[in-house]
Amino acid sequence: MNRLAIALTSSLAAACASTGSDPHDPARRALLFDAVKALEGTWEEAGSDGAPLVTEFKVSSAGSVVREIMFPGTPQEMTNVYRLDGNALALTHYCAMGNQPEMRAVERIGNQLAFGCVSVADLDKPDEMYMGELTLEFVDGDHLNEHWRSYLKGVLQPNESVDFKLTRRR
Repeated sequence: MNRLAIALTSSLAAACASTGSDPHDPARRALLFDAVKALEGTWEEAGSDGAPLVTEFKVSSAGSVVREIMFPGTPQEMTNVYRLDGNALALTHYCAMGNQPEMRAVERIGNQLAFGCVSVADLDKPDEMYMGELTLEFVDGDHLNEHWRSYLKGVLQPNESVDFKLTRRR
């Protein structure tokens, strides 16, 4: 192998290393990830027209991620992928607006798991709106509130935010 190939291989290996600098804390990781894994199933909320707004959670990839599909089969369908990253729970929101905010939650406080924005991929222009916060509020085993907060240029836009009150479908 020539020196260039060795240098590229070393660079790629370093780039693929974990982004977290803290040693993994299994209890902390389980507290975060197990809360989201427990959401597996179909959830709904009555829409403004009375038709149900459906959200589906599915554990995937050998238990290493949770996929959330909001409004499956509609033009507004969106996907959220939850995964562990060190001692944090990472969330990528594949938004119907066409951008992909990356968020992190580092602890669960009471019945809430709050995600804050780390970065936003694929903003078409600097004044494009994006989802910058999500708080999951675990009311009980059959009720979940999602509080999504919109941002523009790093500033909260409270009139553009949305809340969902979901009930597990039995």
